[in-house]
Amino acid sequence: MLKLPRTIRLDPSDTFVFERAAEPGEWAVSGAFVFWNRDPAVLNQKQRVALRSGFLGIDSLGWSTLAIVTEASEAERQAMVERLAGQLLEKFGAPDAEAARLAAEEEVAFAASLCDHAPQTLLGVQRSVEDGEIRERFRTLRPREAAAGAGSLHTPASAFTFHEVEGDDEPAEQVDLLGMIRTDRMTRDRR
Repeated sequence: MLKLPRTIRLDPSDTFVFERAAEPGEWAVSGAFVFWNRDPAVLNQKQRVALRSGFLGIDSLGWSTLAIVTEASEAERQAMVERLAGQLLEKFGAPDAEAARLAAEEEVAFAASLCDHAPQTLLGVQRSVEDGEIRERFRTLRPREAAAGAGSLHTPASAFTFHEVEGDDEPAEQVDLLGMIRTDRMTRDRR
């Protein structure tokens, strides 16, 4: 069995912080290619959040803060490649179907390389632009061994209390969710 990432939504925050949130359960890729050859200074706030911390759902072309390692068949991997190739051709200006397919194969192979973990492991990404290039750092969140019995009637736990993080220990970036919600509401009210 292969392992590939799918989008996951643990709370509604993705619907506030991204212009378009991915639907839970979509096959996902890193999505950094969306920002290739784009000046981060001209991105709006929600686009900058996607650049910094989003996985791209290949069906909706929406963003997800987290992805989850999922077992997949070869047929599902092939379908993922074909769907992404179609998106690259339609939405991103790939020069032809062959170029789109090659790029999709590369993106899906990279996504699979991130899934060298047990199924149900959560993946997070942190991107930065350094010297004009996008740099990605990936983190994993997985249940602690001691939490194996968590969730039973006697030991309730939530996803945020029994996961540990593996990866860079850099300070977290701050996002003003309430400010984004207020701005989003004001924008909708003006329409």
